[in-house]
Amino acid sequence: MLKDIKISVRQFAVLVIIYTIGTTILVIPSGLAVDAKQDAWLAAIIGVGLNLLVVCLYNKVGDYFPNLTLVEYNEKLFGKWPGKMLSLVFLFFSFIGAATVLFYMANFINTHVMPETPIQAVNSIFAIVVVMGVRLGLETLVRAAEIFFPWIIMLFIILVACLLPEIQVEKLQPMFSVGSKPLIKAALSVAGTSSLPFIVLFMVFPAHVNHFQKAKKAFLIATLIGGACFVIITFLCISVLGTKMTERHMFPSYVLAKQINIGNFLERVEILIAGIWFLTVYFKTTFYFYGFVTGLAQILKIEDYRPLVWPLGMILVVFSLVVYPNVAYMAEFDTKAYIPYALTIGLLYPILIIGVAAIRKSMMKN
Repeated sequence: MLKDIKISVRQFAVLVIIYTIGTTILVIPSGLAVDAKQDAWLAAIIGVGLNLLVVCLYNKVGDYFPNLTLVEYNEKLFGKWPGKMLSLVFLFFSFIGAATVLFYMANFINTHVMPETPIQAVNSIFAIVVVMGVRLGLETLVRAAEIFFPWIIMLFIILVACLLPEIQVEKLQPMFSVGSKPLIKAALSVAGTSSLPFIVLFMVFPAHVNHFQKAKKAFLIATLIGGACFVIITFLCISVLGTKMTERHMFPSYVLAKQINIGNFLERVEILIAGIWFLTVYFKTTFYFYGFVTGLAQILKIEDYRPLVWPLGMILVVFSLVVYPNVAYMAEFDTKAYIPYALTIGLLYPILIIGVAAIRKSMMKN
């Protein structure tokens, strides 16, 4: 049944842009400021360059299985049982990704919007909407993304335009003062948060995109557009808030929106950044979960994945409450453990696929 589902190149590009912005726009400026100080926006630009290299790698991987999902190709390339084991590792990454992003969302709402609401209630309500989206299927999700995309861009443009008068160039100085090592570390954190999770999209790309060659180009362009959004936000955080305040806050771009004050009339519009984040995080969580559910169904040889959605959704809610025991643990995991973990799944694993596929192709020719 899933074989017949196709989405357009434009829909795929919109999905990639939203997926790139996702958690990045709210979370990444703080981590960049810790590592690269006032050069955080330069590290973000380098990170976008790394994102494009990762996408080039993923396009190359997609060339080997244009009509299969990653789970299906694993079994074809590595054999039945080794392929299933690798697929389980990949699905664990998808499930962890969905649970952590769900925690980010609930933590943000619990901290800044509704502090007296139990985090369990926030998680459950948001997860119900995620489960509903996954049950409705891929075509419905990408059409919804197309509808919301202009609103995301409009809110982003309004936010940037309102903050332009608040820019203080002196807060960006001195430039190039932190050295190359902190810049590279910060750029890797950008890639780990925004582009390496693209591996989950192999459950959609290239098998369910109707023009694969055009989709490869759209993948690069969409990554560049999404990257430009968080480069701009990082630049504004440093130039408006300054390095110290950006480091201090977990969600500096939300604090950034609080700085808007035009003629003592237009102010307290931080809901703009919250609105962008709610929409983009919803689709990021949903496609993490979609990749997990559909991949598990393919491993178990189940034709229709929908019966699995509600039970796995309940497990997701419970796991999202325990994946991070507290915010201090979350910060420690994100800074020390997540980047090596993401590099293993998002970089070494695709390189392994390309290497084994190239060897098998060469052996078949001989």
